[in-house]
Amino acid sequence: MATARTFPSNDPVSGAGPADMKFEAVVIPVADVDRSKKFYMKLGWRLDADFAFDNGFRVVRFTPPGSGCSIQFGAKITSAAPGSAQGLYLVVSDVAAARKDLAGRGIDVSEVFHAGTPGAQFDSDGRGRVSGPAPEHATYNSFATFRDADGNAWLLQEVTTRLPGRGLGKLDVAALTDLLQETEKHHGEYEPTAPKHHWSVWYAAYIVARQDGQTPEDAAKDAKRHVESAPVTP
Repeated sequence: MATARTFPSNDPVSGAGPADMKFEAVVIPVADVDRSKKFYMKLGWRLDADFAFDNGFRVVRFTPPGSGCSIQFGAKITSAAPGSAQGLYLVVSDVAAARKDLAGRGIDVSEVFHAGTPGAQFDSDGRGRVSGPAPEHATYNSFATFRDADGNAWLLQEVTTRLPGRGLGKLDVAALTDLLQETEKHHGEYEPTAPKHHWSVWYAAYIVARQDGQTPEDAAKDAKRHVESAPVTP
């Protein structure tokens, strides 16, 4: 069985971090713009834009609930064949609940499965797929699939705990609550031996480090360094 590895970030020689580049949207190829618009409306995704121009150019944009990235399709946007976008990830915290929601909207979605062989989640004929979620709902390993009106393929992936370096993704109330409780626990372990400081300074440094993908242990070390290098405030 393959072992997940983490890799150091590629910082420039100057020592400064890379410029922020937020992955904003991905273009999917469709044959009938209005048909595709109806399909993604049916999913319950947010319609952000539908702009048409006199020269035939048109762009439609949708954002899945809770996502920081959107999809775009339309006319004169791409020369790719309709339906050729495959393996588009939709990360969910509960794949069974997400599947149930889609099925309730009339979407033809597969049963929940896990990969019996590496990469089976991408095999369209189902080879290597094992029915049901991964044992103990192992993070990154439970899936369901569906296709849009053109055959563009979407993959639901259940992620319950992110690997180090992957960040925390978009925070909802439940995720933020968990993060604050985790922060409180580590701050409580540090506080008895800590110099005088305001708890918010430690919390802020810890949360930023976790959002940047650091492990809880490394985030605690980073918060400790930040507190001990910052001036004491009354």
